[in-house]
Amino acid sequence: MMASSWDGSNDPGSQSDDSFHFDRLHIEPIYDAFVCPLTKQVMRDPVTLENGQTFEREAIEKWFKECKESGRQLVCPLTLQELKSAELNPSMALRNTIEEWTARNEAAQLDMARRSLNMGSPESDTLHTLKYIQHICRRSRSNKHNVRGAGLIPMIVDMLKSSSRKIRCRALETLRVVVEEDDENKELLAEGDTVRTVVKFLSHELSKEREEAVSLLYELSKSETLCEKIGSINGAILILVGMTSSNSEDLSTVEKADKTLENLEKCENNVRQMAENGRLKPLLTQLLEGPPETKLSMAGFLGELVLNNDVKVHVARTAGSSLINIMKSGNMQSREAALKALNQISCEPSAKVLIEAGILSPLVNDLFAVGPNQLPTRLKEVAATILANVVNSGEDFDSIPFGPGHQTLVSEDIVHNLLHLISNTGPAIECKLLQVLVGLTNSPTTVLSVVSAIKSSGATISLVQFIEAPQKDLRVASIRLLRNLSPHMGQELADALRGSVGQLSGLVKVISESTGITEEQAAAVGLLADLPERDLGLTRQLLDEGAFQLVISRVIAIRKGEIRSSRFMTPFLEGLVKILARVTYVIDQEPEALALCRDHNLAALFIEMLQTNGLDNVQMVSATALENLSQESKNLTKLPDLPPPGVCASIFTCCYTQPVITGLCRIHRGLCSLKETFCLFEGQAVLKLVALLDHTNVNVVEAALAALATLIDDGVDIEQGVQVLLDAEGVRPILDVLLEKRTENLRRRAVWAVERLLRTEDIAYEVSGDQNVSTALVDAFQHGDYRTRQIAERALKHVDKIPNFSGIFPNMGGA
Repeated sequence: MMASSWDGSNDPGSQSDDSFHFDRLHIEPIYDAFVCPLTKQVMRDPVTLENGQTFEREAIEKWFKECKESGRQLVCPLTLQELKSAELNPSMALRNTIEEWTARNEAAQLDMARRSLNMGSPESDTLHTLKYIQHICRRSRSNKHNVRGAGLIPMIVDMLKSSSRKIRCRALETLRVVVEEDDENKELLAEGDTVRTVVKFLSHELSKEREEAVSLLYELSKSETLCEKIGSINGAILILVGMTSSNSEDLSTVEKADKTLENLEKCENNVRQMAENGRLKPLLTQLLEGPPETKLSMAGFLGELVLNNDVKVHVARTAGSSLINIMKSGNMQSREAALKALNQISCEPSAKVLIEAGILSPLVNDLFAVGPNQLPTRLKEVAATILANVVNSGEDFDSIPFGPGHQTLVSEDIVHNLLHLISNTGPAIECKLLQVLVGLTNSPTTVLSVVSAIKSSGATISLVQFIEAPQKDLRVASIRLLRNLSPHMGQELADALRGSVGQLSGLVKVISESTGITEEQAAAVGLLADLPERDLGLTRQLLDEGAFQLVISRVIAIRKGEIRSSRFMTPFLEGLVKILARVTYVIDQEPEALALCRDHNLAALFIEMLQTNGLDNVQMVSATALENLSQESKNLTKLPDLPPPGVCASIFTCCYTQPVITGLCRIHRGLCSLKETFCLFEGQAVLKLVALLDHTNVNVVEAALAALATLIDDGVDIEQGVQVLLDAEGVRPILDVLLEKRTENLRRRAVWAVERLLRTEDIAYEVSGDQNVSTALVDAFQHGDYRTRQIAERALKHVDKIPNFSGIFPNMGGA
C-alpha cells in the first residue's frame, strides 16, 4: 500500500484540486512497512502491538479508545485478533528508518520545488509546489530550517510578483506558514523590500489577497525587531487602522489587523503614527501607565497632534487630569509637554471637562507667578492660549471658584492682573489675554464684572490703543473686546477715542478694507455703532475722517450685491446703518451733518432699508433715523416768496385777492422734498412705515410708530397729517398697536398717537363705538404713567367717555 501525497492531503484544510502525487519525485519508493494500516499515511511515531502489528501511535490509541467507549474487547484492527494488553511498544528502528527515508526524499522534493518556483512554470505546478512547502513546514519545525537553507524563501517572495492572483495568494499564505514561530525566517523575509510589497497587498481590491497579507503581517509583527520596520513603511499603519474600522472587511481580517496593531504598539514611533491616524488608545494608555520618560514623550507628541473636537473631548476625559497634574508638579520639561498637550485638547466642547478636572487654578498661577519657578515667556503664551480656549467656551465663569481664595476669573483682582499682564508683555501673550477678556465679556453674567474692573483700573485708554497694533490678531482681539464693552461703557470709550490721535482713524481704516467682510470689520463697525449717538464731538470727528461717506458706499455696495457675503454680513450691515443714523441726531446742530444727509439723499436710503425683511435691527434703526430727519422737516420747509401787491392793491385793499400757491406740502405747508427737507409724505415713506406696525418685533413697531408720529406732531398740520394716515390705511394699525399692549413704552406712544387721531371728528365718532379701544384707553388712564394718563384722559374726552368739564389734569400738547 503506497502513501503518495506530499501536499498535505491529510490536512483537513486542503482541497481536492490541490492534491498532487509526488511518487515520481521519490528517490526511493514508499515501503508498505512505512505506512500505517489505519491512516494509510507514512508513520511518524510507529508503535507495535503484542501480536507484532505496527501502527501510528495516535491512530491506534484512537482505535483503543473507541473500543473501550463502545464496550468491545480490545482487538487488533488489522487481524481482529483479541489482545490481552493495550501496551504499545515504540518501534525505534522503524521510526529512524522512516525519518532517514523522509529526509532523503524531502531533500529531493525541496530540490524539485526550487526548480518549480519560477515565472516560467505552469500555474498548477507552482500552486502545488507552494502547497507542498506549507505541508512540510507544518510537519516539523526543522523543515522550516531546511526551506531556509534551500534558499526557497526569496523564491517564494518572487512569486508575489506573479500575474496570477492564485499564485500571489498562495505565496502569501506559504510565507506565513514558513515564518510561523521561526524568528530566523522572519528576519530573512524582512530583508529588502519584501515587507513593503506585502503592505501593498493591503490596498488591493481583492479581499483574499488582503486577508493573506494581513495574516502574514500579523505573524511578522510578533517579532519586536520587525515592528519598527513595518511601521516605517509609508501607509502601513494608516491602512491597518482603516481596516479595523471598516464595515466591508471580513471579521477575521479586521481582528487580524487589530492584533497586528497591538503588536506594533511595542514601538513608540508606531504609537505616534497610530495617534496621527485616529487610533489614540495606545498613546493614552502609555501616557497614563507608562514610565516617566514614556509619559513625557507621549505628552509631547500629543501636543503636536491635530485633533477634531470630538477626539479632544475624549482625550480630555481620559487624560486631562493626568496632564493637569504633570503641569502642576512636574519639572519644566514635563510642564512644557503637559501645557502643549492641554493646548491641543482645549476647545469649546472639552472646556467643561478640563474645568472640572481643575485646570483654572494652575493656569492662572502659571500666568501670574513670578520668581525662579515662573514659566518662560513662550510657555506663558501657551498657558494664555489654553485659558483663552477654555474661557471662550461660554461657561458661566462667575460661578466657578478656584484656588485657596475661591476667586473667579472675573474677580476684580484677577481681572486687574490680566490687565497688568496685557500692558507689560509681548504681542503674542497680549493677544491671547485679550481673547480671555473677549470670552468673559461675551457672557451677560460676567461682562459687568469685567467692565467694573476695567473702570476701576483705569485701563480704558490702554485698551483703546491696541486698535493701532500692527499685528492683525492683536488688533482683532482688541476691537472685539471693545465691541463687547461698548454697550456698557460707551461714553468712556467715546471719550478715549475722541482724545486719541489715531485710534478712530484706525477703526475707519479697518472698515474701508475691501476684502469681503471679516470678523475684524464686523467688530469695528459694531464698536462704532454702540457709541453714544448724541456725542456731537465724536460725530464731528467721524465727519472729519470721512467715515460717513465710506459707510454710505459700503451700505450701497451691499444692497447691490457687490460685496461678497459672509457669516458677518448681518452684523456688519446692522452696524453700518446704526453708524449712519448718528448724523440724523445732530443735523440741527451741525451744518456739515445736514449737508451730508442732503448730498447723499440719506432719507431715501433709510426708506429703502425699511424693506430689508429679516433684518429687524436695520429696519428699526432706519425708522428711527427717519423719525429724526422728519422732526426737522418743519424747520427746513421753505415758504414761497409772495410777489408784493401793486399800487392799486395798496390803495384799494378791499379789492385785493391773495394769490393761490400750488405745490405746497399738505403737512408742512411749505415747499418740501425728500432730499432737501426729508419730508416722509413727499418721499412716499408712509405706506412702508405703516406696514411695519404689524411687525413681530416690538422694537421695530415702536420705531415705525415714532416716525409716523412726526406727521401729527406739534408744528405741522395735524389735520392733514391724520388725513395722510387715513389715505395710507394707517389708522387701524395704530389702534391695533394700542390694543395689543405689548410693552409699556409702546403703549405710551400708541396712546399719544391715538389721541391725535381722535381730534378728527369722523375718527372719534367711529372709535366711540369700538369698546375695545375705549377699554384700552381707560386702562391707560388708570394704569399708565403720569404723562400717559394725561393724554389718555384727553383721548377719552374725544370719544365722550369723560366729561369735558373734568379738568383733573391740565392740557398737555406735546408728544
